[in-house]
Amino acid sequence: MQAVILIYDGSYEGFLCCIFTAYEQKLQVENILPEGLEQNQLFTDYEYIITEPAKAKRVLKKLKASMSPRGFRNIQWALLSEIPGIEYTLYKMLRYVLANSKIVDTDFSHPAVLQIAKVAKQIGREKHRMEAFIRFRLTKDDIYFAVIEPDFNVLPLIASHFKDRYADQKWIIYDQKRRIGLFYDLEKTEYISINLPKEVGINGAHPDFFCKQELHFQQLWQQYFTSTNIKSRANTKLHIQHVPKRYWKYLSEKSPF
Repeated sequence: MQAVILIYDGSYEGFLCCIFTAYEQKLQVENILPEGLEQNQLFTDYEYIITEPAKAKRVLKKLKASMSPRGFRNIQWALLSEIPGIEYTLYKMLRYVLANSKIVDTDFSHPAVLQIAKVAKQIGREKHRMEAFIRFRLTKDDIYFAVIEPDFNVLPLIASHFKDRYADQKWIIYDQKRRIGLFYDLEKTEYISINLPKEVGINGAHPDFFCKQELHFQQLWQQYFTSTNIKSRANTKLHIQHVPKRYWKYLSEKSPF
């Protein structure tokens, strides 16, 4: 049987349809790639997978019955990592899961199971830090606006946190790296696309976009942070451990203004 590379649309449902097709057609899968990443290779066939919700639901039902809640969650989280080759690692893990009558998604002696667990842990850490370090700025349109650049695509994972915490105000969280935003209008959240001017930045309060008081509030917070900081008890190593430098760009107290 000739090896085949499955090409899908990059969605969670699309990946599940790859699993469905691989089993239905008894394919020898060599790799699974999102559209746009395929490269011509000799002696390899490509099969483009159409995303069909009915097939994805059948796979979901089977996986829920075959996995622990955490293991099932890790599938979606791993896909959001966007790590090259993660789909094929997931495929190898799911083949192992589906080949066993007992739940084995915590059997870390299997390389793919271990790798997915490690990736999911990274995603969870990034999700938690985004929830902790995101800072909103009030725009002239009375919408609270935040710009992020996470290593992983955690925007879908932090939506419910901010919807619950800031249910009484309109807000947008914009992922500058992936050029997509999440908008909450006091009732629902939806994904939006914005042509974001460079002047908006991640911090500060450019007068063309943000209300007059915003920069003043940020400066007051910075002054408060400075005045309450006891230099003689500073522990830079511990501080960086809890607040890595790559997150400092989100924090008003770290901004030079």
